[in-house]
Amino acid sequence: MYNFIKHITINEGSTPKTLEQTPLPYSRTALAPVKSKATLDYHYGELYKGYVERYNKGEGDPDFNEAGAFLHDIYFRQFKSPSTGNLPTAISLNFINKHFTTFDNFKEKFEKEAMKIQGSGWAYLARDGSIKTIRNHQIKMDIILLVDWWEHAWALDYQSDKKDYLNNIWRIMNWNVIGSRIGQLS
Repeated sequence: MYNFIKHITINEGSTPKTLEQTPLPYSRTALAPVKSKATLDYHYGELYKGYVERYNKGEGDPDFNEAGAFLHDIYFRQFKSPSTGNLPTAISLNFINKHFTTFDNFKEKFEKEAMKIQGSGWAYLARDGSIKTIRNHQIKMDIILLVDWWEHAWALDYQSDKKDYLNNIWRIMNWNVIGSRIGQLS
């Protein structure tokens, strides 16, 4: 297990394990206009929180709820306020260049894989340098960079334009976080 994936706080002992929602490392308005406050209120404040609460109450499928909490934790912690010249740096750039030659090639290949998802899912950069997808919710221990492809992640802000959502997500990616995830692989 990688140290960067601290998706849950496990309280064990005489009681079953419980999950805790990780606080956002930024305000709910910090990602605008890429992600609006309304999207964060709904996506983080209701959906992610709901996976944690349902898991802790024993409601629904525990594996689905735990994986939903796990993936959303990774997803929300990798962002920062938007900037137009937000490019990978240091470790992130070296990793992307090693596997894709350029950041533009990486984005093109990432978009191609993400657009193959029919319905809901996730697209991610894996520790082996490949781009993978997740159907529904699953815990994957090889995630470096993760993009939520479920409709709730983009529909309020982008309507049906998933490509625009993906093109804008790079503006809020915190490459220092991505770099620290890559650094923990060595």
